[in-house]
Amino acid sequence: IVLTQGTDTLEEVAFLLDLFWDSDMPLVVTGAMRTPTAAGADGPANLLGALQTARDPASRGRGVLVVMNDAIHAARRVTKGDALAVDAFRSPDGGGLGRVVEGRPRYFAPAAPRENLPMPKRHDHEVALVTSALGAGPDLLSHVLSCGRHAGVVVAAFGAGHVAAADAEIIGEWAGRLPIAIASRTSRGSTAAATYGFAGSEIDLAARGAMLAGWLSPLKARILLWALIASGADDEAVRVLFRSRAAL
Repeated sequence: IVLTQGTDTLEEVAFLLDLFWDSDMPLVVTGAMRTPTAAGADGPANLLGALQTARDPASRGRGVLVVMNDAIHAARRVTKGDALAVDAFRSPDGGGLGRVVEGRPRYFAPAAPRENLPMPKRHDHEVALVTSALGAGPDLLSHVLSCGRHAGVVVAAFGAGHVAAADAEIIGEWAGRLPIAIASRTSRGSTAAATYGFAGSEIDLAARGAMLAGWLSPLKARILLWALIASGADDEAVRVLFRSRAAL
């Protein structure tokens, strides 16, 4: 199966689908970085590469894949790393799964075991994404947590998972009431777990009850948290499942 869509949210849609995709058949998502009338339009080649990947037996058991510019990516790892370039889609941590070469997908490793989530039982909830920024102050985070609109919150934190001390105090007040995840706002790397211990560090935030998103970007941490809440699990089960999924 091949799905075409706009590239702006492609990485999020692909990851969401991958969480629930329970078929051995591959689902390949693709798009285009240039319009059909642009010189060197990439849409037809991307669609062809996606079709060639989807039909090949070597693609079975790999879940949702993203094929762009003849590169094959895992939905969990891929990100749009450039606003306009044809090679915008990359997997910065771990690299891509393979390449389309002479009309066939060539994978660098065998398919890994997968475990999908149960289909959503609810769709009426929102998960907020709040980005840490120099001098931003704690008011936005405080409002998001206290407004009663969100079932969970993801913080796109500094560095390896750090926030200002004032934000850490607010997170500590709310982490027992709804799931709060901490992801790194950087474009590569994982949140730390046991390196820094100052107020607002990853050790401090985990001690206050926040979840660390590991290698997941803030965008994908938000998708995962939404999906786990959608499964109908209670808050504690959501926290346990989030931590185990983030560690993959």
